[in-house]
Amino acid sequence: MEGYQSRGFLVKQKGFLKLHILHKIEKKKGYGLQILDELRKEFKQFGYSPNHSDIYRILQELTKDGILRREKRLMDGNAEFQEIVVYHLTEKGPEAMILYKKQMKVELDRCISLLNKTVHDIYG
Repeated sequence: MEGYQSRGFLVKQKGFLKLHILHKIEKKKGYGLQILDELRKEFKQFGYSPNHSDIYRILQELTKDGILRREKRLMDGNAEFQEIVVYHLTEKGPEAMILYKKQMKVELDRCISLLNKTVHDIYG
């Protein structure tokens, strides 16, 4: 069972992370590190900390699919200017996000049912 978490469950969370990233960008524009920090804070209570590479891979995938667009900006930070990339939904982004949310809802409901069955059957 050693290594199970890294080989199984966490691999499956990419869709879960994608859903959260889209939701955050829909609510407000954001940049990768900001999104990563927010998700780490929110998920800490569940013993889960998203990977830097997973977040950026998903942002890159969503950009390539035309759902997000990137905009470079200068951010003022302690007398230095740092270039950041802010992500926005594209024109087709909201429609694509609605479809993805519907698909994920079906999958999440299926997973919840399976988990509930397992808890009931095994721990009864």
